[in-house]
Amino acid sequence: LPSVDAGADREICYSFSSTLTAVGSGGTPGYTYVWSNGATTASTSVSPTATTTYTVTVTDSKGCTRTDAVVVTVNPLPSVDAGADREICYGFSSTLTAIGSGGTPGYNYLWSNGATTASTSVSPTATSTYTVTVTDSKGCTRTDAVVVTVNPLPSVDAGPDKEICYGFSSTLTAIGSGGTPGYTYAWSNGVNTASQTVSPTVTTTYTVTVTDSKGCTKTDAVVVTVNPLPSVDAGADREICYGFSSTLTAVGSGGTPGYTYLWSNGATTASTSVSPTVTTTYTVTVTDSKGCTKTDAVV
Repeated sequence: LPSVDAGADREICYSFSSTLTAVGSGGTPGYTYVWSNGATTASTSVSPTATTTYTVTVTDSKGCTRTDAVVVTVNPLPSVDAGADREICYGFSSTLTAIGSGGTPGYNYLWSNGATTASTSVSPTATSTYTVTVTDSKGCTRTDAVVVTVNPLPSVDAGPDKEICYGFSSTLTAIGSGGTPGYTYAWSNGVNTASQTVSPTVTTTYTVTVTDSKGCTKTDAVVVTVNPLPSVDAGADREICYGFSSTLTAVGSGGTPGYTYLWSNGATTASTSVSPTVTTTYTVTVTDSKGCTKTDAVV
């Protein structure tokens, strides 16, 4: 009788194929083959959906036969979930986590960014699709994908730095743009509107953070410089006789030197000569080089 070897039993993953090859020997050479799936060649490609035993019968040139069998075990495919699609702001990162299940446990992971762990941290600069392939302990694979959408950052302009005089106020206005419109504002002093009025007593930096409708943020700052007020001394009160005159002299100090003067009689010099016909109060306002003012009076 001839002999026939259908080969070793084998395993495949569901939906894959395997080539079976029978080798006849002995008997009287000139072999023909018949497989249980109807194939009449020494080799046959099979794609069973369940574990299957295939038999092959060899017939030699004298009509003598021998049969052998091979088992093709079909292993189920694993599943993998790459997680829900997500959004991040430009410059930020997100952790992607794949979860394998089914198939034959003992999973390995391979992400399209080269990571070989179940979780990977990604920081794309543009919207990207990441795929992950899980391989189970039988070598069967499955792939899933997750899209990471990258949202652009907004911009915010807190306005130019400004100066105020001590005791005065200034209105700060932030303007958001870019990103995804629908802006909210948060100032460092707790105000949550685009505009606010501030009255610092010392030079202060105010920061404002704009958040767009996607939760992306950007920060800007504005410095409010507080200039000290000048002082002015209009001199001591005085008395004159009717028909006479007196010279009034104002002396500015403090603040930021570079003083100008304005008297209530219209004089614009530090000194002014007055000849009132009745008792009169004269006021003088000093303005320093930063525009800050102070007033004094003399009777």
